[in-house]
Amino acid sequence: MDVFDQIIAGQLPAEVIWRTERLIAFLDARPLFAGHTLVCPVEHYETLYELPEDYYTEILAAARTIALAQKAALGAQGTFIAANNVISQSVPHFHLHVVPRSKGDGLKGFFWPRSRPSADQLHAVAEQLRAELAGAKP
Repeated sequence: MDVFDQIIAGQLPAEVIWRTERLIAFLDARPLFAGHTLVCPVEHYETLYELPEDYYTEILAAARTIALAQKAALGAQGTFIAANNVISQSVPHFHLHVVPRSKGDGLKGFFWPRSRPSADQLHAVAEQLRAELAGAKP
């Protein structure tokens, strides 16, 4: 049982800000900024790969609602939404980070170095992904 399962079961304390039958949203104990919220399914799914599509849609809709609440209640000027999936995933329970942002908060776009691939490199990667996505539904 991971730490999020324990929070969901009421075995560990957390500042829960919203809960439905299928979702829970609580403040990150180590936030980037005040209001940094984690949204996760009540049912245990370790990664995005296992999460049913309808569940992900519901979680993303909840993240939007929370972002709007962060804007209204905390004066957030923007939002950063992210999920670590396997790599850098500190808790083996799928979750989205909903982080309120403000101008001058110190974060600079993505938090890691970015590359400048050539047009040929971009095209090659796009071809691989297009082939994999052929016939997929959104």
